[in-house]
Amino acid sequence: MAQTAPRPRKKASPPRALERRKRLAKGLPGTSRQTDIAARRARGKFLGVFPGGFRDEDYLALERDYKWAAHMRWQDVLCEPVFRRLLEQRKFSEIASLATAIEARTNLLFSFEKMALRDAVRSPAGSQAFATALFELLYGNEPLDTRFSRWIAAVAALPRRQTRVLTWPVVTVFGFIAQPKTHFFFKPTVTREAIRRYGAALAYASRPTWPIYRDLLTFVRKVRADTSDLRPRDMIDMQSFLWVQGSDEYPD
Repeated sequence: MAQTAPRPRKKASPPRALERRKRLAKGLPGTSRQTDIAARRARGKFLGVFPGGFRDEDYLALERDYKWAAHMRWQDVLCEPVFRRLLEQRKFSEIASLATAIEARTNLLFSFEKMALRDAVRSPAGSQAFATALFELLYGNEPLDTRFSRWIAAVAALPRRQTRVLTWPVVTVFGFIAQPKTHFFFKPTVTREAIRRYGAALAYASRPTWPIYRDLLTFVRKVRADTSDLRPRDMIDMQSFLWVQGSDEYPD
C-alpha cells in the first residue's frame, strides 16, 4: 500500500494574533472597525463644537471651568487634612454642609437629587454617616472597589423622605469634584447614549454597583487613549467629551 504524504501542520498563530482574536471574540470596545469609525465620528463631533479641543475658550467657559472651580473649592475646604480634622472634632454637619454647598454651585445634580441629599444629611445621624463614608471613599486605605461599595451602602442607608437619594449622579458627584483624576461623574441617560454612539456597550442597572462603575472607568480610559493627542487632563475633560456626544445640548 502506498504511503500518503503527511498533512502539513497549520502554522501556529503568533501571540499577538491570538490575543487580537480573543479581544474580538469578547467584543471589547475599540477592537472592531465599526467601533473605530464611531470613535472617529465622536472625535469629529467634539472638534466640530470646540475646534480648539480641550483648550478651546468656549469649551472652558461652557464645560470645564465651573467644574474645576468646584474642585478647587473642595481643595480649599475639604482636602484630606481639613476633612480629617473636622471628623476628629465630630463636625459631621459642617462637613455635610460644605460638601453639598460646593456641589450646589454646579449644575451636575438634578434639583430633586439636591433636595433629597440635603434632606438625607440634615439629621445628626445622616450627616455622620455621610461624612464618615465620604472620607473613606476619598481618603481611605482600602482598594477602590471596597471603598466605592461601602460608599454605595452608606448612601443607600441615609434617611430619606420622599425622593430616593441612591442614584448614580449622587454616588459619583463628590468623587468627581474632589478627585477628578480618579472619579467619573455618571449621568446615566446621556453617558449611555454617548457609549452607544461610540460603538460600545455598558451593562447597566439603575441601582449603583461597583462592577458597573468599574466597567465605566475602563471604557473612559479607552476614550482617553483615543483622544490622547488632544491632551485631556482628567475626568472633567472625559465627562465633558462624552457629554457632547450624548446630550441634546449638542445635536448632531
